[in-house]
Amino acid sequence: MVEPATRNGDSQRVLGVIVPAYNEERTIELVLRRVLEQPCVQQVVVVDDCSKDATLAIVRGLASDPRVVVKHHEVNRGKGAAIRTGLDSITAPLVIIQDADLEYDPSDYGRLISPILRGRADVVFGTRGFAGHSAYSYWFVVGNQLVTTATNVLFNCYIHDMETGFKVMRTSLMRRLGLRGNRFDIEPQITGRVLRLGYRIYELPIEYSARTREQGKKLTWRDGIKALFTLLGVRLASRRSLFGDPDPYHRERLDRLNDAMIGRLPEETLQHVGDK
Repeated sequence: MVEPATRNGDSQRVLGVIVPAYNEERTIELVLRRVLEQPCVQQVVVVDDCSKDATLAIVRGLASDPRVVVKHHEVNRGKGAAIRTGLDSITAPLVIIQDADLEYDPSDYGRLISPILRGRADVVFGTRGFAGHSAYSYWFVVGNQLVTTATNVLFNCYIHDMETGFKVMRTSLMRRLGLRGNRFDIEPQITGRVLRLGYRIYELPIEYSARTREQGKKLTWRDGIKALFTLLGVRLASRRSLFGDPDPYHRERLDRLNDAMIGRLPEETLQHVGDK
């Protein structure tokens, strides 16, 4: 349990940041410096996924900051595997995934964690849109809209950006998702499993600056097809096969969130974050 937070989420360090990295020597140092500048960041776990360039050496050079933990895969296993490796080392009560490029801006962290600190949500997605957004490909945007629409239809929800890289939640919840994805299928897995558990996703606009293939963009149309099948698989699977035996944690959290939404909890009790 941490001490009460202010409403903007910047008065304390409560956030653990997982940074999966593969051949990001051009941007990794700047990204990490920006991450560490954020007042809410308690720890940063960088997972080098067997980079062939100087990424690992650069990261190790920044590990003098006690908040930085460096993990390394001896073989390339994919973004999903890197996220799962990073999650094992997270001790902060909240967790977010930060890509090692410059598409997502760490200065949005404070706003993204605020609904959780205020007891209004346990899961927050940063939505790419008109608040500040650039895209390199029309078809990339259409593909994202397609998989987001499929998510809304399959899970009877209404979100705007399923594939966003900025997903923040309680660490205790993320550990209970039973994630198995090794590559980009980790994004629809996270979203689908959160929705299957009954959590509502709180969305906030973020700034987003897409990079091109020449700049290192790795996601392709094939990943979009895989995302559709992943979402369908999560929707059709039994709850026990996804999460194992029933866990009272989720009922307790959902009840507490419901009480908060209808005003049964006083404001001061909504400003604590625990990771049980």
